[in-house]
Amino acid sequence: MDKIVVLDFGSQYSHLICRRIREFSVYAELVPYDISYEKLQKLNPKGIIFSGGPSSVYNSNAPVPENKIFEMNLPLLGICYGHQLIVNKYGGKVKRANKEYGSSLLTIDNDKDLLNGIGESVRAWMSHGDEAEKIPPGFQVIGHTEGAKAAAIASIDKLIYGIQFHPEVVHTEQGTEILKNFVLKVCRANQDWTMEAFIDTAVEKISKIEGNVLCGVSGGIDSTVVALLIHKAIGDRLKCVFVNNGLLRLDEEKEIEEMFKDNFKVDFTSIDATDQFLGKLKGVEDPEKKRMIVGEEFIHVFTEFAEKNGPFKWLAQGTLYPDVIESGVSKGPASVIKSHHNVGGLPDWLNLEILEPLRELYKDEVRKIAKILAVPEKLFMRHPFPGPGLAVRIIGEVTPTKLKIAKIASKIVENELLEANLYDKVWQAYAAVGDDRAVGVVGDERRYGNIVMIRVVDSIDAMTADWTRLSHGLLEKMSNRITNEIEDVTWVTYTISSKPPATIEPQ
Repeated sequence: MDKIVVLDFGSQYSHLICRRIREFSVYAELVPYDISYEKLQKLNPKGIIFSGGPSSVYNSNAPVPENKIFEMNLPLLGICYGHQLIVNKYGGKVKRANKEYGSSLLTIDNDKDLLNGIGESVRAWMSHGDEAEKIPPGFQVIGHTEGAKAAAIASIDKLIYGIQFHPEVVHTEQGTEILKNFVLKVCRANQDWTMEAFIDTAVEKISKIEGNVLCGVSGGIDSTVVALLIHKAIGDRLKCVFVNNGLLRLDEEKEIEEMFKDNFKVDFTSIDATDQFLGKLKGVEDPEKKRMIVGEEFIHVFTEFAEKNGPFKWLAQGTLYPDVIESGVSKGPASVIKSHHNVGGLPDWLNLEILEPLRELYKDEVRKIAKILAVPEKLFMRHPFPGPGLAVRIIGEVTPTKLKIAKIASKIVENELLEANLYDKVWQAYAAVGDDRAVGVVGDERRYGNIVMIRVVDSIDAMTADWTRLSHGLLEKMSNRITNEIEDVTWVTYTISSKPPATIEPQ
């Protein structure tokens, strides 16, 4: 399988470079910028991309890759900071410039290779405070903006390119086409990254493992796909366990049990651990502690089950790439945004090895796999649901009242979206609740009740998201139903923060 390797210099957009490249069926992998020459050689890439980053190349502690990497004679593309690295490395000069953030008009000066078919000009997303004052010998300017005279440069003979803008973000017009030109026309990579090929490879790898596998299934698409992949590989050596932690959507435990028994020929066991989870969460307000507690309690339940029904060697999970990145345990220098219960929440005492077949995938890729594996459409079109469940949609302590509000209000939001034929068109929708309260009037009586926050977002891969512009009429219906049907609620608000700067889940 042909591969493009992206060296991560700390840009918030690094992961998006890989995501965009995968869109046209070429595998891309994100690695730390300081990867050794030997390790990079073993990856056998068709081309290399340097990501952007917050540093300046002339700082004494500026991150730089090994010198030998420049000598691999592979096509190279530098983006933003990566562009400046190339300028600096090959004898050009980088200087401080007026900061340029936002959309700029990129004028194409040479439409061969990298910028082929892009047109005379496009809007490009800039985010930099340095620029190339002097380009290296043997390079030429192939694109410029008003604020960056060398916004795109190339050494055609060496197949080395630098661009000051970010083609990976949606704000750059035809940015994916620019990446496609580099990957397909410059690197000549084969488009052999398909979900069918992934299934074959994953099943082959899993079939070689020894011992029995215990798979925690939540009823969501990720863990379900993991279970089906593993079952396809090792058959009866897999046992699936569903744990009702009391933090699920309204009546979800019944739906999950029926779904598995009706649709999948896997060994399935359901465990009700509601009291155990809610007892551990009593009095806990800090969101990171809640995530850790939920993660650790899942492991307690699985370990106890394994001891009674084993032996098991493996614990399988539906961990995805966004989970790994946000938990700060990815291959790149990402900071911790929030620990995911199945990544950052795993305890040191765990005596089962972890099996994560989907660890390098994005959610939309998992949905494609689900379709190939004939998962019922109702399941793979369900909205994502966090592993810690409503614990992260309840701000502050998880109480019976707030749990009831979150369950019923979220069901109302989902039902109204279904009624409006919008459920399948948005990425995620739910209602959250915290400790804030407000005065309301019910009939002629004063009521002091909870405030509910409706959250509906659009996304492709959960790495970025934008709030959904619902009609005022639909929001009014949701609000009226929530305040009429849940006596503890007096106010309803709609959350209009995108990711970033917010996250999709409130905690």
